[in-house]
Formats: sequence, structure tokens, C-alpha cells
Amino acid sequence: EAIAKVIEKHDILVLSDEIYGELTYGKERHVSFADIPHMKERTIVVSGFSKAYAMTGWRLGYALGPEPVISQMLKLHQYAIMSAPTTAQYAAIEALKHGDNDIEHMREEYDMRRRLIVDEFGRMGMTCFEPEGAFYVFPSIQVSGMTSEDFCEKLIYAQRVAIVPGTAFGDCGEGFARVSYSYSLKHIQEALVRIEKFLNEKHSEG
Repeated sequence: EAIAKVIEKHDILVLSDEIYGELTYGKERHVSFADIPHMKERTIVVSGFSKAYAMTGWRLGYALGPEPVISQMLKLHQYAIMSAPTTAQYAAIEALKHGDNDIEHMREEYDMRRRLIVDEFGRMGMTCFEPEGAFYVFPSIQVSGMTSEDFCEKLIYAQRVAIVPGTAFGDCGEGFARVSYSYSLKHIQEALVRIEKFLNEKHSEG
């Protein structure tokens, strides 16, 4: 709401990416920026089906916003592609009509994996902020004494575990890595074992 006041004061148009809106944890739930008073008429919401409905690869998304803006977007869009595949559109309709229970189930599963991976990284000395949405964590790898890129590169060669250097998201990501927990619990547990083994080997070398 504090941001909304600034937006309204300076007459700014908002582009709000809400692709992870359904995947939040705890008591708090996502609130669309367009639902804040006086923001609907100045907000374009973009989202899709790949995250909440696990439809990655179907490449189906949508935009909601003021009619004058959407009508101009449509003019550009209709000359860029023909249309979204018909099968994907029917699948999306089915997801919207009957997919809420599946979202809740996925949220519970992700929540369990989130708490596991945060706890395990903390035990290894890789301090980690507990995320309140999506399915990524951003642990510190400073305990290893390596740069983010060195850590991730050596980890994949030594233990066949792929994670993303924090520097992929800017210089401020140095000393961190991004780890996804959108995998099976079995794979996450195995990856954690391998990461700990990697750390122990590096410590013994040092």
C-alpha cells in the first residue's frame, strides 16, 4: 500500500508479474497489486499456468489490465503469433474450473520441501532465508570459501548436482546460489546428501 501511494502520486503504470501468486506459504496469501484501492485502472497483471498448474512447456499465459492498454497490446500480439495452441487453451480452462484442489496439494508439498531444504542448509552452515513463496531458496555458500560460480561449477562436476550461481541475478548475488525445490522429495534428499559431501571434502582439503 505504501508503494501504491507513490504510484498514484506520480501517475505511474504498473506491470505486475504474478506468476507465483498461488504458491505462497503460511497464513499470508498473495494479494494482487490490482486489488489495492485505486490501482486496478493503472495495473497490468501478467501471469500464466506453468507454475500454479504445473503446465510448464504449454507456454500459455495471460495479461489483465485497462482496456485501452490491452487493446493496443492485442494489436501487437496478433501480428507476432497466430494463437496459443487449442489443446493448451482447453487444458487451461479445465485447470481454472477444477484445479484448485491440486494447487492446494502442491502448495502443501512445496511447503514441506521448503522447510526441509532450509533446515538442512542451515545445519550445513549454508544460512538461508526462508522464502514465503515460489519454489526457490537462496542459500549462502560463503562457508565454502569459494565464489558462487566456482562453487556451482565444482559441485556439478564432483557430485552431479546442478544449482545456479547467485551472480546470475547480479553482482549482489555473489556468495549465494539459487536452488529449486520443485523436484521429488527423493531427489532433494539425495541432492542434499551430495552437497554436504561436497562441502566436507572441500573442508578436508583446506
